[in-house]
Amino acid sequence: MQDFIEVTGMVLKAVPVLDTDKRITILTKERGKVGAFARGAKRQGSRFMAATEPFVYGTFRLYEGKNAYNLSDVKVDQYFETLREDFESVFYAMYFADVADYYTRENNDEKEMLKLLYMSLKALSVSSIPNELVQYIFEMKTLVVNGEFPGVLSKHPLSESAVYTIQYIQNSPIEKLYTFTVSDEVLAQLERECEVYRKKYIGHNFKSLEILQNCRLKN
Repeated sequence: MQDFIEVTGMVLKAVPVLDTDKRITILTKERGKVGAFARGAKRQGSRFMAATEPFVYGTFRLYEGKNAYNLSDVKVDQYFETLREDFESVFYAMYFADVADYYTRENNDEKEMLKLLYMSLKALSVSSIPNELVQYIFEMKTLVVNGEFPGVLSKHPLSESAVYTIQYIQNSPIEKLYTFTVSDEVLAQLERECEVYRKKYIGHNFKSLEILQNCRLKN
Protein backbone atom coordinates (compact mmCIF):
# COMPACT_ATOMS: atom_id res chain seq x y z
CA MET A 1 0.00 0.00 0.00
CA GLN A 2 1.38 3.38 -0.99
CA ASP A 3 1.91 6.07 1.63
CA PHE A 4 0.80 9.51 0.52
CA ILE A 5 1.85 12.90 1.82
CA GLU A 6 0.21 16.26 1.19
CA VAL A 7 2.31 19.40 0.92
CA THR A 8 1.38 23.02 0.28
CA GLY A 9 3.73 24.97 -1.92
CA MET A 10 4.75 26.50 -5.22
CA VAL A 11 6.28 24.99 -8.35
CA LEU A 12 9.72 26.56 -8.85
CA LYS A 13 10.55 24.83 -12.10
CA ALA A 14 9.35 22.09 -14.44
CA VAL A 15 11.68 20.06 -16.63
CA PRO A 16 10.47 17.78 -19.47
CA VAL A 17 11.23 14.08 -19.00
CA LEU A 18 10.92 11.75 -21.98
CA ASP A 19 7.96 12.52 -24.25
CA THR A 20 5.09 12.86 -21.81
CA ASP A 21 6.39 13.46 -18.27
CA LYS A 22 7.76 16.35 -16.22
CA ARG A 23 9.99 16.58 -13.20
CA ILE A 24 8.88 19.45 -11.00
CA THR A 25 10.58 21.18 -8.09
CA ILE A 26 8.18 22.37 -5.37
CA LEU A 27 9.00 24.70 -2.49
CA THR A 28 6.77 23.50 0.34
CA LYS A 29 5.76 24.56 3.85
CA GLU A 30 6.14 21.08 5.28
CA ARG A 31 9.29 19.58 3.70
CA GLY A 32 11.28 22.41 2.23
CA LYS A 33 12.19 21.88 -1.41
CA VAL A 34 11.11 18.58 -2.95
CA GLY A 35 11.28 17.06 -6.41
CA ALA A 36 8.51 14.98 -7.95
CA PHE A 37 7.69 13.30 -11.24
CA ALA A 38 4.41 14.20 -12.87
CA ARG A 39 3.56 11.28 -15.13
CA GLY A 40 1.81 12.23 -18.36
CA ALA A 41 1.90 15.95 -17.53
CA LYS A 42 2.94 16.89 -21.09
CA ARG A 43 0.19 14.81 -22.65
CA GLN A 44 -2.60 16.88 -24.21
CA GLY A 45 -5.61 16.89 -21.92
CA SER A 46 -3.68 15.82 -18.84
CA ARG A 47 -5.08 17.19 -15.58
CA PHE A 48 -1.47 17.88 -14.58
CA MET A 49 -0.53 19.95 -17.64
CA ALA A 50 -1.41 23.41 -16.28
CA ALA A 51 -1.02 22.44 -12.62
CA THR A 52 2.68 21.68 -13.00
CA GLU A 53 3.73 24.96 -14.60
CA PRO A 54 6.15 27.24 -12.72
CA PHE A 55 4.57 29.62 -10.15
CA VAL A 56 1.52 27.39 -9.56
CA TYR A 57 0.63 27.42 -5.86
CA GLY A 58 -1.51 24.76 -4.25
CA THR A 59 -1.71 21.47 -2.39
CA PHE A 60 0.21 18.57 -3.92
CA ARG A 61 -0.46 14.92 -3.06
CA LEU A 62 2.69 12.82 -3.47
CA TYR A 63 3.81 9.25 -3.01
CA GLU A 64 7.32 7.88 -2.83
CA GLY A 65 8.83 6.05 -5.76
CA LYS A 66 12.22 4.33 -5.94
CA ASN A 67 14.25 7.51 -6.38
CA ALA A 68 11.82 10.41 -6.01
CA TYR A 69 8.28 11.42 -5.21
CA ASN A 70 5.52 11.01 -7.76
CA LEU A 71 2.59 13.37 -8.15
CA SER A 72 -0.76 11.75 -7.43
CA ASP A 73 -3.06 14.78 -7.28
CA VAL A 74 -2.99 18.55 -7.03
CA LYS A 75 -5.44 21.21 -5.91
CA VAL A 76 -4.45 24.58 -7.37
CA ASP A 77 -5.10 27.71 -5.31
CA GLN A 78 -3.26 30.22 -7.48
CA TYR A 79 -2.07 30.15 -11.10
CA PHE A 80 -0.92 33.80 -11.13
CA GLU A 81 -2.74 34.36 -14.42
CA THR A 82 -2.39 38.17 -14.26
CA LEU A 83 1.37 37.89 -13.86
CA ARG A 84 1.63 35.54 -16.84
CA GLU A 85 -0.09 38.09 -19.08
CA ASP A 86 2.84 40.50 -18.74
CA PHE A 87 6.02 39.50 -20.57
CA GLU A 88 8.41 41.40 -18.30
CA SER A 89 6.74 40.28 -15.08
CA VAL A 90 7.27 36.66 -16.08
CA PHE A 91 11.03 37.29 -16.28
CA TYR A 92 10.99 38.78 -12.79
CA ALA A 93 9.07 35.76 -11.51
CA MET A 94 11.55 33.38 -13.17
CA TYR A 95 14.42 35.17 -11.44
CA PHE A 96 12.68 35.07 -8.05
CA ALA A 97 11.99 31.35 -8.46
CA ASP A 98 15.64 30.73 -9.37
CA VAL A 99 16.81 32.58 -6.26
CA ALA A 100 14.41 30.56 -4.11
CA ASP A 101 15.65 27.34 -5.72
CA TYR A 102 19.27 28.36 -5.05
CA TYR A 103 18.71 29.11 -1.37
CA THR A 104 16.33 26.38 -0.25
CA ARG A 105 16.98 22.76 0.71
CA GLU A 106 15.03 19.56 1.23
CA ASN A 107 13.72 19.00 4.77
CA ASN A 108 14.64 22.55 5.83
CA ASP A 109 12.12 24.95 7.33
CA GLU A 110 11.51 27.13 4.26
CA LYS A 111 8.15 28.65 5.28
CA GLU A 112 9.47 32.20 5.28
CA MET A 113 11.13 31.81 1.89
CA LEU A 114 7.92 30.37 0.44
CA LYS A 115 5.90 33.23 1.91
CA LEU A 116 8.37 35.78 0.50
CA LEU A 117 8.21 34.23 -2.96
CA TYR A 118 4.40 34.10 -2.90
CA MET A 119 4.00 37.71 -1.74
CA SER A 120 6.59 38.91 -4.26
CA LEU A 121 4.76 37.30 -7.18
CA LYS A 122 1.53 38.88 -5.96
CA ALA A 123 3.30 42.26 -5.84
CA LEU A 124 4.35 41.91 -9.48
CA SER A 125 0.66 42.03 -10.37
CA VAL A 126 0.13 45.35 -8.56
CA SER A 127 0.52 48.15 -11.09
CA SER A 128 1.21 50.83 -8.47
CA ILE A 129 4.44 49.12 -7.32
CA PRO A 130 7.35 49.25 -9.81
CA ASN A 131 8.72 45.83 -10.67
CA GLU A 132 12.24 47.08 -9.95
CA LEU A 133 11.22 47.91 -6.38
CA VAL A 134 9.70 44.45 -5.98
CA GLN A 135 13.02 42.97 -7.11
CA TYR A 136 15.13 44.97 -4.66
CA ILE A 137 12.80 44.21 -1.76
CA PHE A 138 12.86 40.51 -2.67
CA GLU A 139 16.66 40.41 -2.91
CA MET A 140 17.21 42.17 0.41
CA LYS A 141 14.58 40.17 2.28
CA THR A 142 16.00 36.92 0.88
CA LEU A 143 19.28 37.75 2.60
CA VAL A 144 17.41 38.63 5.80
CA VAL A 145 15.44 35.36 5.78
CA ASN A 146 18.64 33.36 5.26
CA GLY A 147 20.59 35.19 7.95
CA GLU A 148 23.01 36.89 5.56
CA PHE A 149 21.81 40.49 5.42
CA PRO A 150 24.68 42.87 6.34
CA GLY A 151 22.70 46.10 6.62
CA VAL A 152 23.63 49.29 4.77
CA LEU A 153 26.90 48.86 2.87
CA SER A 154 27.02 51.45 0.12
CA LYS A 155 30.14 53.56 -0.35
CA HIS A 156 27.90 56.06 -2.10
CA PRO A 157 26.00 58.54 0.08
CA LEU A 158 22.48 57.30 0.82
CA SER A 159 19.59 59.61 1.55
CA GLU A 160 17.74 59.28 4.84
CA SER A 161 14.78 57.92 2.90
CA ALA A 162 16.92 55.17 1.35
CA VAL A 163 18.39 54.19 4.72
CA TYR A 164 14.92 54.15 6.27
CA THR A 165 13.61 51.99 3.39
CA ILE A 166 16.42 49.45 3.78
CA GLN A 167 15.86 49.24 7.53
CA TYR A 168 12.11 48.88 6.99
CA ILE A 169 12.68 45.98 4.59
CA GLN A 170 15.08 44.37 7.05
CA ASN A 171 12.80 44.61 10.09
CA SER A 172 9.26 44.33 8.74
CA PRO A 173 7.26 41.10 8.46
CA ILE A 174 6.91 39.80 4.93
CA GLU A 175 3.20 40.65 4.84
CA LYS A 176 4.07 44.37 5.23
CA LEU A 177 6.80 44.57 2.59
CA TYR A 178 4.86 45.53 -0.50
CA THR A 179 2.85 48.37 0.96
CA PHE A 180 4.87 51.39 -0.20
CA THR A 181 6.58 53.03 -3.14
CA VAL A 182 9.68 55.24 -3.30
CA SER A 183 10.96 58.15 -5.36
CA ASP A 184 13.09 57.57 -8.45
CA GLU A 185 16.11 58.83 -6.48
CA VAL A 186 15.62 56.27 -3.71
CA LEU A 187 14.92 53.53 -6.26
CA ALA A 188 18.28 54.25 -7.93
CA GLN A 189 20.04 54.08 -4.55
CA LEU A 190 18.39 50.75 -3.76
CA GLU A 191 19.54 49.46 -7.13
CA ARG A 192 23.17 50.33 -6.36
CA GLU A 193 22.90 48.76 -2.91
CA CYS A 194 21.43 45.54 -4.29
CA GLU A 195 24.22 45.26 -6.85
CA VAL A 196 26.65 45.17 -3.93
CA TYR A 197 24.57 42.56 -2.08
CA ARG A 198 24.43 40.35 -5.16
CA LYS A 199 28.19 40.42 -5.73
CA LYS A 200 29.34 40.10 -2.11
CA TYR A 201 26.67 37.95 -0.51
CA ILE A 202 24.62 36.04 -3.07
CA GLY A 203 27.62 35.42 -5.30
CA HIS A 204 25.82 33.43 -7.97
CA ASN A 205 25.21 34.24 -11.63
CA PHE A 206 21.57 33.65 -12.50
CA LYS A 207 20.79 33.27 -16.20
CA SER A 208 17.26 34.49 -15.51
CA LEU A 209 18.69 37.76 -14.10
CA GLU A 210 20.74 38.29 -17.27
CA ILE A 211 17.61 37.77 -19.36
CA LEU A 212 15.68 40.17 -17.13
CA GLN A 213 18.35 42.85 -17.35
CA ASN A 214 18.53 42.53 -21.15
CA CYS A 215 14.75 42.80 -21.30
CA ARG A 216 14.84 46.01 -19.27
CA LEU A 217 17.53 47.51 -21.52
CA LYS A 218 15.35 46.95 -24.59
CA ASN A 219 12.32 48.66 -23.03
